[in-house]
Amino acid sequence: MAITRKPLAALAAAAVAVSLASCGGASDTPSDGDAKTGGTLYYVTGPRLVEHWDPQRMYIGRDLTNANRLIYRSLVSFPASEDEKEATTPVADLATDTGTATDGGKTWSFTVKDDVKWQDGKAITCEDFKYGLSRGFATDVITGGPNYILNYLDVPKGKDGLPLYNGPYKGDNQADFDKAVSCEGQTITYRFNKPWPDFPLSVASLAFANPFREDQDKGNGSNFTVFASGPYKLDGAWKSGKGGTFIRNTEYDAKTDSTEIRKALPDKIVFSEGNQDEAVYDRLFADAGNDKFAVTDRRVPPSYYSQLADAGDRYKQVASPYTDYVLPNFNSPVFKNKDVRQALNLATDRTAWINAGGGPKAFLPAYSIVNPAVPGYEKNPAFADVPQAGDADAAKALLTKAGVSLPVKIKFTYSGGTPTSDKQASALAAGWKKAGFDVQLDPLTDTYYDVIQKPDADFDVTWGGWGADWPSIGTVIPPLFDSRINLTSASNGQDYGNYKSDEANKLIDEAQSAATLEEANAKYAELDAFLGEDVAYIPLEIMNFNFLHGSKVSGYMNTAASNGYPDLGPVGVTK
Repeated sequence: MAITRKPLAALAAAAVAVSLASCGGASDTPSDGDAKTGGTLYYVTGPRLVEHWDPQRMYIGRDLTNANRLIYRSLVSFPASEDEKEATTPVADLATDTGTATDGGKTWSFTVKDDVKWQDGKAITCEDFKYGLSRGFATDVITGGPNYILNYLDVPKGKDGLPLYNGPYKGDNQADFDKAVSCEGQTITYRFNKPWPDFPLSVASLAFANPFREDQDKGNGSNFTVFASGPYKLDGAWKSGKGGTFIRNTEYDAKTDSTEIRKALPDKIVFSEGNQDEAVYDRLFADAGNDKFAVTDRRVPPSYYSQLADAGDRYKQVASPYTDYVLPNFNSPVFKNKDVRQALNLATDRTAWINAGGGPKAFLPAYSIVNPAVPGYEKNPAFADVPQAGDADAAKALLTKAGVSLPVKIKFTYSGGTPTSDKQASALAAGWKKAGFDVQLDPLTDTYYDVIQKPDADFDVTWGGWGADWPSIGTVIPPLFDSRINLTSASNGQDYGNYKSDEANKLIDEAQSAATLEEANAKYAELDAFLGEDVAYIPLEIMNFNFLHGSKVSGYMNTAASNGYPDLGPVGVTK
């Protein structure tokens, strides 16, 4: 899943121990220790936090977990735990159990609890789950979300590789979808075209299978609306760039839930967008007023590292599941030439990028788009021997060989708006310029992924960040480079560089059809090497997380379930 500066991945384990007082779950049940029911938690973030509240469009790890802990419930969810194995093992949520697989894992069934309700008091039904899943097939409307279901659900596909069923708004070939997803009372059954033993992991990690009530669906107009099934509901409207306030959902019944997943301690949670990182940390280090009750997803800026020694246990450093990378745009005439793409790779000064972003405290070198924590990880041979500081002379020689006119003009689009991100972009540009590229920097300071996911977006190179949705390479490479499930007229899915390769797609199919995990991982390693040789991406680094929180925040945790971000499941505030 993607990351911002956003993402999904159930791999990050806390690198330092944090304490959690035991807490009660229901809103009227007092908790033990310091964490108490009541009060207001403040979530202070950058210029813009959320690109989508629509569950089927969400694909940022932080946002998915925040939504799961507060407003949306899934069939199964991950517990909030500092134990990595526990935090990546699904438990029942809206379903009565964690599902039943038959037909070798090609068929999965779940029974929805009878006593769960939407925020207006109406029952959450099997049909709501079926409708929610159907929305993901409307690839011209529901853009930005994960596309696994398009590749796995047993519905016929057209010559373009996309399902002939096109979602509930057009409804073509609806009978095919009805056959693949069916309801019998409160039991929903999913039929896939291949074994999917990880299906419960996908449901717990993502939200594409979340329920969505048809009478609440406004299509693209549902992007920032919230219709809650969890312990909180949106008070008024969400204002992009400013935020919103979540209050208790009076129709939520804690008896249907588990405090393993969400304790729902604060009475109110206020999200504040529109802040610069430095302003966030000026407030958090000062620890005054409402900021004593605040958490943030923003990493400590490098210029504040000297103050961390005085922060005590309010400072947490955790391992991140994310890898940062850049992508040449295969729709750009500049990068049709493989030698030009390879020159960009050779000219990429990863050392300068890392140093501009805070150095080894903030990042570790990356040699693949796959995070080393993912089972089956191998260094990509295409990047293993490239100097970390780049090789401008070799890059310039390749450009000369390619016969292109120097300098080669390129536009680098990245998630910007902070001094750190702008410094890092400038550091990359400096290395590229030495090799013969003329670089125009294009920082996006508002939304990011919904811009670069447009196939006709105007850039030559773009930045991305990705972590595995759950511990499998199959949740890294196919979502990013399978053109059949990504490239449509309206969106490139997560294939931000608009990469399309029949050979890559063939290797994906072979990996997904492998008889054993070892065979699949070997095939994915072969595929990764192919992508590296083709310069489908260029890895930059592996991100470390470092966060500060207010002194009156209790139960603070950074878990594998929350992708290393603050886990709002157990968090409370003290007086």
